[in-house]
Amino acid sequence: MRIVAALFIEDIDLQSVPGPATRISLSGIQFSAPAPGPLPVTIGPHLVVLTWNPPGGKEVAALEVVFSTDTSDDGDGDGDGDAEPLARNVQPVTIEAGKFSYQLIRPELTFDAHQTIVARCRLDDGPVHLVPYTLLPPVR
Repeated sequence: MRIVAALFIEDIDLQSVPGPATRISLSGIQFSAPAPGPLPVTIGPHLVVLTWNPPGGKEVAALEVVFSTDTSDDGDGDGDGDAEPLARNVQPVTIEAGKFSYQLIRPELTFDAHQTIVARCRLDDGPVHLVPYTLLPPVR
């Protein structure tokens, strides 16, 4: 099983089309947002992880997403960084071989500063996909 993409979004819309096939429309893709008020502030951005199970792949895996303030790789090759996690989500993923799917994660993240957090997404022991999200100062 593989991660095809992972993005912070505002909305997702699924449409069935002939084939049978499904079209996924993502809107409001974002990598930053202004704080809704003074700090500290808690927000819940929506992260969508698009996954694919190639033909012959195993049909069950664990999706782990760890959110932290460490925006770098710690150099040991596992992509996990060194910072303490702000939030963590683990969920089972079941996809038939040759099919695609998506998972939604909505963490509650408390920001004490205007800064960047990173979502580290991984299926089982596969590669880590880093997705940044920056909290900007409020718009005046």
